[in-house]
Amino acid sequence: MSIENVVFKKIIKHCDDRGFFAEVLRDDDYLLSHFGQLSWSTSYPDVIKAFHYHKEQDDLWFFPSGNTQVVLYDLREHSVTKGKTNVYYMGENNPSILLIPKGVAHGYRVLGEKPAILVYCTTKSYNPSQPDEKRIPWDNKVIGFDWTTKHR
Repeated sequence: MSIENVVFKKIIKHCDDRGFFAEVLRDDDYLLSHFGQLSWSTSYPDVIKAFHYHKEQDDLWFFPSGNTQVVLYDLREHSVTKGKTNVYYMGENNPSILLIPKGVAHGYRVLGEKPAILVYCTTKSYNPSQPDEKRIPWDNKVIGFDWTTKHR
């Protein structure tokens, strides 16, 4: 069962001999109730950026370059999926967007040999005097996620 209100959307690439074009987000996708900010971040190979969550904003993530393992954990008290973990593999090998509702802890690990670029939208702009960002350690025992790659 997927975490309640999380939306995962595959991105369709239209390719020709010049390159490709892709619509990442459209207003008629109806994923954001309100647009606040568009941000861009780069993380280097093997970096883990986890975990944090928001009380007031939703996030919409897209990794146009590099590859990542994204982990979500539902912290919402009244959610039917409270305590559930979901894992998504996102990046240039699996172009997609991920809507992360407020109250869902999220983080990612960069996979492979190249940096990952994250482009994301939020429903509220960042306020440095009152940041809507609550941090949880990447190795939190309650979440209990094992970030190691399994070798066969």
